[in-house]
Order: sequence, then structure tokens, then C-alpha cells
Amino acid sequence: MTVRRPILPPYNGGMHSSDGPGWVISERADQSVLLALCLRQLVGVRSPDELPHLRGIPPRVNDRSAEAQAILERQWTAYWEMTVEPQAHLSAVPLELVDGFGTFIALPVSGFDELRRALAPHAAEAMAASAQMHAQYAKVSTAKPGTAYRAYASAIAEHERQVGRRAHPFELNVQVLPLTQRGVWWIGALTVAVTDGLRQDVAAFDEAIHPIIADLA
Repeated sequence: MTVRRPILPPYNGGMHSSDGPGWVISERADQSVLLALCLRQLVGVRSPDELPHLRGIPPRVNDRSAEAQAILERQWTAYWEMTVEPQAHLSAVPLELVDGFGTFIALPVSGFDELRRALAPHAAEAMAASAQMHAQYAKVSTAKPGTAYRAYASAIAEHERQVGRRAHPFELNVQVLPLTQRGVWWIGALTVAVTDGLRQDVAAFDEAIHPIIADLA
């Protein structure tokens, strides 16, 4: 969904400010992001180190050499950045879809062979798990239309009261994820991840999102 002030538009993936350039907040649980995090655990990648694991997918032990792991981590990090903020991380070479992942994973045609080989055995499991997680978020978000707008609009209004001015124009992408720990983490220049449980706790989420809004607005 995307949020704009002052009226909530039809559910379309985001919220926007209706007067001038304003602010734009998009909240969702992209299956591509969920898929990437499922695969992170299934292939045994650490990056991003600060982001907790997804619930229900035990990390797998691998027997790679330190050199092989380092190569995989580098390729994984590039894939993760392209997944979270694709417009900010364009590939210098053409992309091609990875077999078994539909249209959800496209990697540069060269330089990612190790990652392709690591992902291949986990396609069915990761696709099924990520689809289920995405469907769960969609079910919760559509059951309470308007709640996302109110949460962000309230936080921005409180920030405006505190600083004594209208919020500066900004963009923020929020990925709501079933992580093992409650919290909010920056995962891109304009993107944060928030635990689904925290997102559903009105008071706790309001407190957690305020510092993010203050940084941007």
C-alpha cells in the first residue's frame, strides 16, 4: 500500500501526500524480498548480518571453504541490494531469470555462477515458503483497510507538532516481515524492515517508527 495526506486512496500498495510533492510511504511484504531471505537461510549466507532470520526456516549448515563462502556472500549481497532497491542498484550487464524461481529472481548474466548453483536446490522450498508468508501479510493488511494510513499519518502529524513545521518531502519503503526478533532495521537507503508482530502492535509500532520519520521528515 502507499500513504497520502489527508485522504486514504484505494488500496494500491502505498500511501501518499495529496498536497504538493509531500511524502510517500509504501508498505508491503514483497515476495521477492521474502524469497531472498528464505534463500539466505537455506544456502547459509550471513548478509545482512544485522537482520534477524525469518521464522520457520532453520538456517542450514554448509561445508564451504572460507574462500567459497566469501565469494557467495559478495554475490548474495549484490543480489539482495538489487532485490530491495532495484532502481538504485542497476546491473551493468543484462539480467536473466533463474530457473525454478519464476519471475522473482533475475541475476546478471555473468559473475553470479556460484550463487546460481547455491540457489538451485532450494527453489521449491523457498518459493512455497515465501508465497505463504506473502499471502499471510496480504490477508492481515486487507482485513483492516485504512489502518496503515492512520499509523503513518499519526506519526508524521506528531513529528510536525514537535518540530513546528510541515514534514519535508520524503519517500520510505516499509517491508513487513515475519522475523524472529521484534524491531525496525534499515535495509536500504529508503527502505526499512519491520517485524510483523511489531507492526500489529499499535503503540509499539508508533514508538518505533517515530525515529525513522524524524530522520527523513
